[in-house]
Amino acid sequence: MPTYGAIEAGGTKFVCAVGTGPDDLRDVEAFPTTTPAETLDRAAAYFKGRGIDALGVGSFGPVDLDPASPTWGHITSTPKPGWRGTDVAGPLARALGVPVAFDTDVNAAAVAEHRWGAARDVGSFVYLTIGTGIGGGAVVGGRVLHGRTHPEMGHLLIASDPGDGFAGACPYHGACWEGLAAGPALEARWGVPGAALPPDHEAWPIQARALARGLVTLLLTLSPERFVLGGGVMRQAQLFPLVRAEVRAQLNGYVPLPDDLDAFIVPTGLEGNAGVLGALALAHDRAAQAAG
Repeated sequence: MPTYGAIEAGGTKFVCAVGTGPDDLRDVEAFPTTTPAETLDRAAAYFKGRGIDALGVGSFGPVDLDPASPTWGHITSTPKPGWRGTDVAGPLARALGVPVAFDTDVNAAAVAEHRWGAARDVGSFVYLTIGTGIGGGAVVGGRVLHGRTHPEMGHLLIASDPGDGFAGACPYHGACWEGLAAGPALEARWGVPGAALPPDHEAWPIQARALARGLVTLLLTLSPERFVLGGGVMRQAQLFPLVRAEVRAQLNGYVPLPDDLDAFIVPTGLEGNAGVLGALALAHDRAAQAAG
């Protein structure tokens, strides 16, 4: 049976694994993201001798996904020190001698949710992770959406609440979606991490309104059949009913919504493994492509 390698390449840590899917996820290892050379060498060393047939990488970004580009497989304009312009896919392919698939971490997670998780039964959906930042991947007609680059949903320029004096926490855009609703925004606004706020804190209705504005924008743009929400912020279970109610209120009847919003705006079906499982799925597809 073929064996695939997976890397969930995050700005804080790399997660490496071998296997074929959620029922066969073997020997997962995580280590800190340090310098590019040290981190990529450590990842390559993890896979050597394991007999993988292909490697999938879901990476933090922004990244170059254009197969015709000389910088395909590179991280591009990331603010992470030392990683701007780093070739990720090339050194791994040379070190391991196997085909390498490369995509964003959220696109990879979307592939996993579609194949094995909370979006198995729909052809179009949006996967979002809401944590240290906000990232999103869209599946349309069963395929991950790519374009000139890749979607950067977290940087939608959404509205703030009237009279809200919070400037936002995004270093690029201030009060964009990520700047208003990601984990660092919660901490910047309230002075403590979101996990330290009680479920009945006034933060959560404000957070729900901000999250809903982004979802409504994506709903009106892409018309997905489902939203799948993951990430550390969404571990606050009280957010889901608040967000669903806000989406309905903000749409104000303009487009029809399912009667059961519990099945329309849902938590991830793969817990914390969507990213690394998505990288496995990318590797599977790349191996099939290479085999012709």
